[in-house]
Amino acid sequence: MNAPDRYERFVVPEGVKKVSYERDTKIINAASFTIEREDHTIGNILRMQLHRDPNVLFAGYKLPHPLQYKILVRIHTTSQSSPTQAYNQAINDLDKELDCLKGAFEAEMARFASDY
Repeated sequence: MNAPDRYERFVVPEGVKKVSYERDTKIINAASFTIEREDHTIGNILRMQLHRDPNVLFAGYKLPHPLQYKILVRIHTTSQSSPTQAYNQAINDLDKELDCLKGAFEAEMARFASDY
């Protein structure tokens, strides 16, 4: 079979960075981030979080090919921010949201377990 091994979808090869950055030479305050071994799940969540930032003019992502396990995230910001700042802020905000969600879930599970 020509399909790649399943582990290749998740394991970042040695010598490959998880996230790489490339500044756009044609547009000021624009950049592309390549995130290895991720798919639509992370791409869409990150894009939506970037859209919440008022300094982000454009945020989008694409998967170059179904058999390439990486996403390309493109960010264009206003002059008050940089794409790297917007990316880092979006990741930090998502981390806080997920911690809050985890805490709420664990509290409900504890409440449910105590009832039964």
